[in-house]
Amino acid sequence: MRKVSLRNLAAHKVRLALTVLSVVLGTAFVAGSFVFTDTLQRTFSSIFSDTAQGADVRVSAEDARSIGVPTSDAAVISALPDVAAVVPYVGGQIVVLDESGAAVQTGGAPTIGESYIPADRRLGDDAVFVAGTAPSAPGEVVINEGGAARSGLGVGDKTQVLVPSKGTIDVTVTGIYDTAVESGGYIGIQFFESQANELFSDGNHVQYYDVAGKDLAGSGKSQSDLRDEIAAALPDAKVQTADDVREEAQAQIEQALSFVNYFLLAFGAIALLVGTFIIYNTFSMIVAQRVRELALLRAIGASRGQVSRSVVLEALVVGVIGSAIGFAGGVGLAYGLRALLNAFDLGLPGGTLALEPRTVIVSFSVGIVVTVLSAYAPARRAAKIPPIAAMREEFASAGDSLRTRTLAGVGIGALGAAAVVVGAQSTGGTAAAIVGAGAVAVIVAVALAAPSLSLPIVGALGSVLTRPFGAIGRLARTNAVRNPRRTAATAFALMLGLMLVSVIGVLGSTAKASVDALVDNGIEADYIFSGPPAIGVPTGAGEAARSVAGVDRVAILHPVSVDIDDEPAFGVALEGSPDGLFDTVVVSGSPELTGDSMAVSQSASASEGWNLGSVVDMTSVDGQQVPVTVTAIYEDSPLVGDWMISNEVYQEVTPSIVRSDIVVLVGAAPGTDLDTLRSDLETATKPFVVVQVQDREEFKGAQSQQIDTLLAVLYGLLALAVVIAILGIINTLALSVVERRREIGMLRAVGMQRPQVRRIIYLESLLIALFGAIVGLALGIAFGWGFVRTLRDEGLGLLTIPWGQMSAMLVGSAVVGVLAALWPAIRAARTAPLEAISEA
Repeated sequence: MRKVSLRNLAAHKVRLALTVLSVVLGTAFVAGSFVFTDTLQRTFSSIFSDTAQGADVRVSAEDARSIGVPTSDAAVISALPDVAAVVPYVGGQIVVLDESGAAVQTGGAPTIGESYIPADRRLGDDAVFVAGTAPSAPGEVVINEGGAARSGLGVGDKTQVLVPSKGTIDVTVTGIYDTAVESGGYIGIQFFESQANELFSDGNHVQYYDVAGKDLAGSGKSQSDLRDEIAAALPDAKVQTADDVREEAQAQIEQALSFVNYFLLAFGAIALLVGTFIIYNTFSMIVAQRVRELALLRAIGASRGQVSRSVVLEALVVGVIGSAIGFAGGVGLAYGLRALLNAFDLGLPGGTLALEPRTVIVSFSVGIVVTVLSAYAPARRAAKIPPIAAMREEFASAGDSLRTRTLAGVGIGALGAAAVVVGAQSTGGTAAAIVGAGAVAVIVAVALAAPSLSLPIVGALGSVLTRPFGAIGRLARTNAVRNPRRTAATAFALMLGLMLVSVIGVLGSTAKASVDALVDNGIEADYIFSGPPAIGVPTGAGEAARSVAGVDRVAILHPVSVDIDDEPAFGVALEGSPDGLFDTVVVSGSPELTGDSMAVSQSASASEGWNLGSVVDMTSVDGQQVPVTVTAIYEDSPLVGDWMISNEVYQEVTPSIVRSDIVVLVGAAPGTDLDTLRSDLETATKPFVVVQVQDREEFKGAQSQQIDTLLAVLYGLLALAVVIAILGIINTLALSVVERRREIGMLRAVGMQRPQVRRIIYLESLLIALFGAIVGLALGIAFGWGFVRTLRDEGLGLLTIPWGQMSAMLVGSAVVGVLAALWPAIRAARTAPLEAISEA
């Protein structure tokens, strides 16, 4: 039986290649995902392996949002008997300007400013300079080698650096230092120590202290002993050993990259799922075509188990070959993905690709297990066919009645649809999970009921689309509906791919429509200042706008981070009046935000029990408690979120060193020429470099562009599932041609021309593709509605279906159906009539 299986594979090379290809694509995506994320993780881990270099202990604030450790703690630490050195760290996000005054783009990598620690006080190795020397006075800086190459700066060059909370600073580059790891887009600027303290601290705090012990090894003490000694002296501080700091940094990197890994693996799973249906369909057809062959084996003494094992062995060989090729392709995919991201200048650090044993094991296990399981059911079904009955049937199908699976599909589908509807009535993660569970149930239901569903849909499509082709059209329609299992399995792959694409399309179009509605209905300002997400609008840009002639009013929204009831809470602060700039509908109380006042949304009022007159205690990042009073309740607004406080409260709860602006809204005085005002605003904000001055339409366009960029990535990944689905159609049609070889030969013998044979295959493929597209798009719209409903509290309240995109996908599916049929149709047309008829 082993020889029979292997010879059967060798005798059908085209069928083998098509089946292997579906395994290759799914496995390649899984392998590529692991290789790519392992590479990123190893590279970042090597970067953070130098964290706390030369230190034994690090002292930082318990709350990561805090402004740091009091400078007075340095004396406490230094006085301890086992402490040899205490080195402070201060730093923060900055923007480096090139020689033309434009911001140097890092592709998303951070640009950090920090203090330069001289060699006699530095813990660990001294900085290695590839050119120049260390800064010796305020106004002098050194830059990392990668940052120098990206910015075009060299020793002796003068430029400016934007510190968001301080404005632009004139600096001179005195040196270029080396980094242990290729840092990608990262730019590191080190300032003279006293200037760094002025720029990145409030004078009373530093971010952390690195501490070196005094001859710990000689005294028989460890880092843990020193940690405990410092912790006893500073009970309110976070004290860690250097090893713990490095482990924590690497754990944070792993957690951050886990999203990327899950994201890519999710699409790999989708590709595998689509491939699974193709593999299952392929083996079902192979078994159906070999019924007489397998029955003959049973008749001459082969047992049921031997017949089953022979089919499973074929699947095992296909799985091994496909997994091996897919694994190699996955490594190439990781190379390509990194090259693609580098082409988009995302500033990722460099490094050799990481190939872990786990990647090899998972890739081969997934590819082989999926393939073998996909073949197991057809193998069992083939083994159960009585030999004599099978030999009496011509290309018999071993399929059972569709009634049981259809009834099961209807029941599961009803439960799934109910879950989608129930989940859509609420918001948040739990509601989305319910909708997701319901969607999975509906997909399973469709997979079960698809054969029965295909009969009326394909029949209706065929009666319309094939009518102009006469008898040829009727034959194509008959071929498409006579084996509903095969039709459904072929269409399901495309159905699943288009369902996912349409879900994302609904979410994306709804997000863009919601942003547009927010701006159109909520923002009345003539111009809007915005900045990069990591920095926001630098402090001072709003004040600069107030001094511009023709500006009538300015409102600034600040981000606020505090603790309320010992839990982190995030809101906004309003500086200026919203009148004529943005619309917040106050349902009760006073719209004025002054003194210790606070305005809350209706949702926050209901969930937190905040009513007019309620006193809310806010704790700032530096531990200061500030009571505020609720003076207004407003309608829910995505623009301002759950609550707003006055600028006076903002000044109290937010230290100056961490203040920033989310957005600045500018209104023009009556009669002001807006073009002239825009030019004046751009001139006034030029020192702030990263500020973009936009009108409402431009602001909407910028937000939509960000959404489109994300959608493009998702569509690009989902394209893999669609490609696999197209290959599935090709595969099924090619196998169908083999199954109907005698039938096609008979038609050719009675006068059917080759173009007519090709036309039958084209039309059959068209009907299958349209069936999959229609059901997939319908499911995508339904699931998209459910997920949008769960996100309505996040501002996605305006469901928008991209009908143009849906129509384009439907037309595209029809084109795909015809293109997928080209090779099978040509193969069918070349069938030799007499040879086909004479086959036994």
